[in-house]
Amino acid sequence: MRIRIDISKQTLCVFDDAGQILREYRVSTAANGAGECEGSGCTPRGRHRIRARIGAGQPTGAVFRGRRPTGETWSPELAQRYPERDWILSRILWLSGCEPGRNRLGQVDSMRRYIYIHGTPEDEPMGEPRSHGCVRMRNADVIELFDLIEAGTEVDIVESEAEFEAGFEAESERGTEAVSAAGIEVVVRGWSEAEPLVMPVREAVFVQEQGVPPELERDAFDAASRHAIALAAGGDVVGTGRLLPDGHIGRMAVSRDWRGRGVGGRVLQALIAEAGSRGIAEVVLNAQLTADGFYRAHGFVAEGDIFMEAGIAHRTMRKSLAG
Repeated sequence: MRIRIDISKQTLCVFDDAGQILREYRVSTAANGAGECEGSGCTPRGRHRIRARIGAGQPTGAVFRGRRPTGETWSPELAQRYPERDWILSRILWLSGCEPGRNRLGQVDSMRRYIYIHGTPEDEPMGEPRSHGCVRMRNADVIELFDLIEAGTEVDIVESEAEFEAGFEAESERGTEAVSAAGIEVVVRGWSEAEPLVMPVREAVFVQEQGVPPELERDAFDAASRHAIALAAGGDVVGTGRLLPDGHIGRMAVSRDWRGRGVGGRVLQALIAEAGSRGIAEVVLNAQLTADGFYRAHGFVAEGDIFMEAGIAHRTMRKSLAG
Protein backbone atom coordinates (compact mmCIF):
# COMPACT_ATOMS: atom_id res chain seq x y z
CA MET A 1 0.00 0.00 0.00
CA ARG A 2 1.19 3.53 -0.71
CA ILE A 3 -0.10 7.10 -0.59
CA ARG A 4 0.04 9.91 -3.14
CA ILE A 5 -0.62 13.51 -2.15
CA ASP A 6 -1.20 15.71 -5.21
CA ILE A 7 -0.65 19.38 -4.39
CA SER A 8 -2.17 20.62 -7.65
CA LYS A 9 -5.38 18.66 -7.11
CA GLN A 10 -5.39 18.92 -3.29
CA THR A 11 -6.08 15.19 -3.01
CA LEU A 12 -4.69 12.23 -1.08
CA CYS A 13 -5.04 8.81 -2.72
CA VAL A 14 -4.34 5.40 -1.19
CA PHE A 15 -3.16 2.73 -3.64
CA ASP A 16 -2.96 -1.03 -3.18
CA ASP A 17 0.08 -3.05 -4.27
CA ALA A 18 -1.36 -3.44 -7.76
CA GLY A 19 -1.65 0.33 -8.19
CA GLN A 20 -5.43 0.47 -7.81
CA ILE A 21 -6.95 3.38 -5.88
CA LEU A 22 -8.54 2.23 -2.61
CA ARG A 23 -9.45 5.66 -1.18
CA GLU A 24 -9.38 9.27 -2.34
CA TYR A 25 -9.72 12.24 0.01
CA ARG A 26 -9.81 16.02 -0.34
CA VAL A 27 -7.01 17.65 1.64
CA SER A 28 -5.46 21.06 2.31
CA THR A 29 -1.72 21.59 1.88
CA ALA A 30 0.38 24.70 2.54
CA ALA A 31 -0.89 28.15 1.72
CA ASN A 32 2.73 29.00 0.83
CA GLY A 33 2.85 26.26 -1.79
CA ALA A 34 5.47 23.53 -2.23
CA GLY A 35 8.93 23.77 -0.69
CA GLU A 36 11.31 21.99 1.61
CA CYS A 37 13.27 24.61 3.57
CA GLU A 38 12.86 24.90 7.32
CA GLY A 39 10.76 27.95 8.24
CA SER A 40 9.22 28.23 4.77
CA GLY A 41 5.74 27.14 5.82
CA CYS A 42 5.62 25.06 2.63
CA THR A 43 4.59 21.45 2.02
CA PRO A 44 7.64 19.31 1.12
CA ARG A 45 7.76 17.27 -2.06
CA GLY A 46 9.19 13.86 -2.84
CA ARG A 47 9.24 10.40 -1.30
CA HIS A 48 8.36 10.16 2.40
CA ARG A 49 7.37 7.44 4.83
CA ILE A 50 4.98 7.48 7.75
CA ARG A 51 7.43 7.34 10.63
CA ALA A 52 4.91 7.39 13.49
CA ARG A 53 1.16 6.94 14.01
CA ILE A 54 -0.07 8.99 16.96
CA GLY A 55 -3.50 9.19 18.58
CA ALA A 56 -4.95 5.68 18.36
CA GLY A 57 -8.12 5.46 20.41
CA GLN A 58 -8.52 9.22 20.87
CA PRO A 59 -11.99 10.68 20.23
CA THR A 60 -12.87 12.54 17.06
CA GLY A 61 -11.69 16.12 17.44
CA ALA A 62 -9.15 15.34 20.17
CA VAL A 63 -6.66 18.23 20.42
CA PHE A 64 -2.91 17.58 20.20
CA ARG A 65 -0.06 19.88 21.22
CA GLY A 66 3.51 18.67 20.87
CA ARG A 67 2.05 15.36 19.60
CA ARG A 68 0.33 14.74 22.93
CA PRO A 69 -3.43 14.86 23.54
CA THR A 70 -4.38 17.81 25.74
CA GLY A 71 -7.61 16.19 26.95
CA GLU A 72 -9.59 18.80 25.04
CA THR A 73 -12.01 18.20 22.18
CA TRP A 74 -12.27 20.89 19.53
CA SER A 75 -15.39 23.03 19.50
CA PRO A 76 -16.21 26.52 18.18
CA GLU A 77 -16.19 27.75 21.78
CA LEU A 78 -12.70 26.34 22.36
CA ALA A 79 -11.52 27.92 19.11
CA GLN A 80 -12.79 31.32 20.26
CA ARG A 81 -10.82 31.01 23.51
CA TYR A 82 -7.59 30.14 21.68
CA PRO A 83 -7.68 31.95 18.31
CA GLU A 84 -3.88 31.72 17.94
CA ARG A 85 -3.71 27.91 17.83
CA ASP A 86 -3.01 25.91 14.67
CA TRP A 87 -5.38 23.05 15.46
CA ILE A 88 -4.05 19.50 15.12
CA LEU A 89 -6.92 17.13 15.75
CA SER A 90 -7.95 13.45 15.96
CA ARG A 91 -4.86 11.67 14.57
CA ILE A 92 -1.27 12.43 13.53
CA LEU A 93 0.70 10.64 10.82
CA TRP A 94 4.25 12.01 11.17
CA LEU A 95 6.18 12.08 7.88
CA SER A 96 9.89 11.48 7.40
CA GLY A 97 11.66 12.31 4.14
CA CYS A 98 13.50 9.57 2.24
CA GLU A 99 15.62 11.73 -0.08
CA PRO A 100 18.79 13.17 1.51
CA GLY A 101 19.33 16.75 0.46
CA ARG A 102 15.78 17.13 -0.75
CA ASN A 103 13.51 16.34 2.20
CA ARG A 104 15.86 14.54 4.60
CA LEU A 105 18.58 15.83 6.92
CA GLY A 106 19.81 19.39 7.41
CA GLN A 107 17.52 22.35 6.74
CA VAL A 108 15.17 20.34 4.52
CA ASP A 109 14.37 17.49 6.93
CA SER A 110 10.60 16.94 6.86
CA MET A 111 10.57 15.11 10.18
CA ARG A 112 12.42 17.91 11.96
CA ARG A 113 10.00 20.36 10.36
CA TYR A 114 7.17 18.38 12.02
CA ILE A 115 5.29 17.71 8.80
CA TYR A 116 2.16 15.70 9.58
CA ILE A 117 -1.01 14.43 8.00
CA HIS A 118 -3.59 15.40 10.62
CA GLY A 119 -7.19 16.27 11.31
CA THR A 120 -8.44 19.85 11.34
CA PRO A 121 -11.57 21.77 12.45
CA GLU A 122 -14.66 20.98 10.43
CA ASP A 123 -15.10 24.63 9.44
CA GLU A 124 -11.74 24.63 7.62
CA PRO A 125 -12.23 24.12 3.87
CA MET A 126 -10.71 21.18 2.02
CA GLY A 127 -9.53 21.28 -1.58
CA GLU A 128 -7.60 24.53 -1.24
CA PRO A 129 -4.12 25.23 0.20
CA ARG A 130 -4.44 26.81 3.65
CA SER A 131 -2.10 24.97 6.03
CA HIS A 132 1.29 26.00 7.47
CA GLY A 133 3.04 23.08 5.73
CA CYS A 134 1.22 19.99 6.98
CA VAL A 135 -1.48 18.07 5.12
CA ARG A 136 -4.87 18.71 6.68
CA MET A 137 -7.78 16.28 6.43
CA ARG A 138 -11.34 16.01 7.69
CA ASN A 139 -11.36 14.30 11.07
CA ALA A 140 -13.41 11.32 9.89
CA ASP A 141 -11.11 10.92 6.89
CA VAL A 142 -7.85 11.01 8.85
CA ILE A 143 -9.21 8.46 11.32
CA GLU A 144 -10.19 6.16 8.44
CA LEU A 145 -6.75 6.61 6.85
CA PHE A 146 -5.00 6.03 10.20
CA ASP A 147 -6.81 2.71 10.64
CA LEU A 148 -6.09 1.68 7.06
CA ILE A 149 -2.30 2.12 6.89
CA GLU A 150 0.76 1.17 8.95
CA ALA A 151 3.94 2.92 10.02
CA GLY A 152 6.45 2.75 7.18
CA THR A 153 3.86 3.29 4.44
CA GLU A 154 5.34 5.21 1.50
CA VAL A 155 3.97 8.69 0.86
CA ASP A 156 4.75 10.54 -2.38
CA ILE A 157 4.03 14.27 -2.33
CA VAL A 158 3.93 15.61 -5.87
CA GLU A 159 2.87 18.74 -7.70
CA SER A 160 1.14 16.77 -10.47
CA GLU A 161 -0.10 13.26 -11.21
CA ALA A 162 2.39 12.93 -14.07
CA GLU A 163 5.28 13.46 -11.66
CA PHE A 164 4.03 10.62 -9.46
CA GLU A 165 3.57 8.21 -12.38
CA ALA A 166 7.08 8.93 -13.71
CA GLY A 167 8.59 8.24 -10.31
CA PHE A 168 6.60 5.02 -9.91
CA GLU A 169 7.74 3.69 -13.30
CA ALA A 170 11.39 4.52 -12.59
CA GLU A 171 11.25 2.72 -9.26
CA SER A 172 9.69 -0.37 -10.86
CA GLU A 173 12.56 -0.54 -13.32
CA ARG A 174 15.19 -0.32 -10.55
CA GLY A 175 13.61 -3.20 -8.62
CA THR A 176 14.13 -3.90 -4.92
CA GLU A 177 17.88 -4.46 -4.93
CA ALA A 178 18.72 -0.74 -4.82
CA VAL A 179 16.35 -0.23 -1.92
CA SER A 180 17.80 -3.05 0.17
CA ALA A 181 21.36 -1.86 -0.55
CA ALA A 182 20.74 1.50 1.13
CA GLY A 183 21.72 0.04 4.53
CA ILE A 184 21.25 1.50 7.97
CA GLU A 185 21.11 5.21 8.76
CA VAL A 186 21.50 6.48 12.32
CA VAL A 187 20.27 9.93 13.36
CA VAL A 188 20.45 11.55 16.81
CA ARG A 189 17.45 13.51 18.04
CA GLY A 190 15.90 15.01 21.17
CA TRP A 191 13.18 13.21 23.09
CA SER A 192 10.20 15.00 21.55
CA GLU A 193 11.08 13.60 18.13
CA ALA A 194 12.54 10.31 19.34
CA GLU A 195 9.88 9.12 21.78
CA PRO A 196 7.26 7.76 19.36
CA LEU A 197 9.98 6.18 17.23
CA VAL A 198 12.20 4.44 19.78
CA MET A 199 9.72 3.36 22.44
CA PRO A 200 8.30 0.41 20.43
CA VAL A 201 11.84 -0.99 20.13
CA ARG A 202 12.68 -0.40 23.79
CA GLU A 203 9.45 -1.92 25.01
CA ALA A 204 9.86 -4.97 22.77
CA VAL A 205 13.45 -5.58 23.92
CA PHE A 206 13.45 -4.58 27.58
CA VAL A 207 9.85 -5.09 28.71
CA GLN A 208 8.64 -7.99 26.55
CA GLU A 209 11.88 -9.94 26.03
CA GLN A 210 13.81 -9.21 29.23
CA GLY A 211 10.93 -8.67 31.65
CA VAL A 212 11.97 -5.20 32.84
CA PRO A 213 9.03 -3.51 34.59
CA PRO A 214 7.59 -0.76 32.34
CA GLU A 215 7.83 1.81 35.14
CA LEU A 216 11.60 1.21 35.32
CA GLU A 217 12.23 1.16 31.58
CA ARG A 218 10.94 4.71 31.01
CA ASP A 219 12.41 7.36 33.31
CA ALA A 220 12.96 11.09 33.82
CA PHE A 221 16.37 10.99 32.09
CA ASP A 222 14.79 10.45 28.66
CA ALA A 223 13.73 14.09 28.31
CA ALA A 224 17.28 15.35 28.99
CA SER A 225 19.02 12.83 26.72
CA ARG A 226 19.98 12.64 23.07
CA HIS A 227 18.63 9.53 21.38
CA ALA A 228 20.17 7.56 18.51
CA ILE A 229 17.61 6.18 16.05
CA ALA A 230 18.70 3.43 13.65
CA LEU A 231 16.62 3.40 10.47
CA ALA A 232 16.48 0.57 7.96
CA ALA A 233 16.22 1.34 4.25
CA GLY A 234 12.46 0.87 4.41
CA GLY A 235 12.13 3.45 7.19
CA ASP A 236 11.60 1.02 10.09
CA VAL A 237 13.22 1.92 13.40
CA VAL A 238 15.43 -1.09 14.23
CA GLY A 239 17.70 0.14 17.02
CA THR A 240 18.22 2.87 19.59
CA GLY A 241 20.31 4.12 22.49
CA ARG A 242 20.56 7.31 24.52
CA LEU A 243 23.25 9.71 25.76
CA LEU A 244 22.73 11.59 29.03
CA PRO A 245 24.24 15.07 29.49
CA ASP A 246 26.87 13.65 31.89
CA GLY A 247 28.16 11.16 29.29
CA HIS A 248 26.26 8.06 30.39
CA ILE A 249 25.11 5.82 27.53
CA GLY A 250 22.11 3.58 28.04
CA ARG A 251 18.92 2.01 26.71
CA MET A 252 20.88 0.29 23.93
CA ALA A 253 18.40 -1.92 22.07
CA VAL A 254 18.20 -3.60 18.66
CA SER A 255 15.11 -5.29 17.24
CA ARG A 256 15.34 -9.08 17.32
CA ASP A 257 15.35 -9.54 13.54
CA TRP A 258 18.19 -7.04 13.11
CA ARG A 259 20.70 -8.39 15.60
CA GLY A 260 24.07 -9.52 14.31
CA ARG A 261 24.02 -7.04 11.42
CA GLY A 262 26.08 -4.27 12.99
CA VAL A 263 23.14 -2.09 14.04
CA GLY A 264 24.22 -1.90 17.68
CA GLY A 265 27.71 -0.82 16.66
CA ARG A 266 26.32 1.96 14.46
CA VAL A 267 24.11 3.18 17.30
CA LEU A 268 27.01 3.14 19.77
CA GLN A 269 29.31 4.99 17.36
CA ALA A 270 26.66 7.66 16.82
CA LEU A 271 26.28 8.21 20.56
CA ILE A 272 30.06 8.38 21.07
CA ALA A 273 30.32 10.92 18.24
CA GLU A 274 27.49 12.95 19.79
CA ALA A 275 29.32 12.95 23.12
CA GLY A 276 32.54 14.12 21.46
CA SER A 277 30.72 16.94 19.67
CA ARG A 278 29.43 18.14 23.04
CA GLY A 279 32.85 18.22 24.64
CA ILE A 280 32.27 15.18 26.87
CA ALA A 281 35.67 13.70 27.80
CA GLU A 282 34.48 10.22 28.82
CA VAL A 283 31.47 8.01 28.20
CA VAL A 284 30.31 5.44 30.72
CA LEU A 285 27.63 2.75 30.66
CA ASN A 286 26.26 -0.14 32.67
CA ALA A 287 26.63 -3.09 30.32
CA GLN A 288 24.65 -6.29 30.60
CA LEU A 289 27.19 -9.07 31.05
CA THR A 290 26.05 -10.74 27.85
CA ALA A 291 27.19 -7.61 25.96
CA ASP A 292 30.56 -7.28 27.71
CA GLY A 293 32.53 -8.42 24.63
CA PHE A 294 30.61 -6.06 22.34
CA TYR A 295 31.57 -3.00 24.40
CA ARG A 296 35.19 -4.14 24.84
CA ALA A 297 35.46 -4.35 21.05
CA HIS A 298 34.46 -0.67 20.93
CA GLY A 299 37.17 0.38 23.38
CA PHE A 300 35.29 0.25 26.67
CA VAL A 301 37.10 -0.91 29.81
CA ALA A 302 35.30 -2.70 32.66
CA GLU A 303 35.56 -1.52 36.26
CA GLY A 304 34.18 -2.57 39.63
CA ASP A 305 32.07 -5.53 40.64
CA ILE A 306 29.13 -7.13 38.89
CA PHE A 307 25.78 -5.77 40.11
CA MET A 308 22.10 -6.40 39.49
CA GLU A 309 19.85 -3.87 37.77
CA ALA A 310 16.18 -4.67 37.00
CA GLY A 311 17.04 -8.30 37.79
CA ILE A 312 19.83 -8.46 35.16
CA ALA A 313 23.59 -8.73 35.85
CA HIS A 314 25.56 -5.63 34.77
CA ARG A 315 29.07 -4.22 34.90
CA THR A 316 30.17 -0.57 34.62
CA MET A 317 32.39 0.19 31.60
CA ARG A 318 34.13 3.39 30.48
CA LYS A 319 35.73 4.81 27.36
CA SER A 320 37.93 7.92 27.29
CA LEU A 321 37.35 10.37 24.45
CA ALA A 322 40.34 12.54 25.33
CA GLY A 323 42.91 13.03 22.59
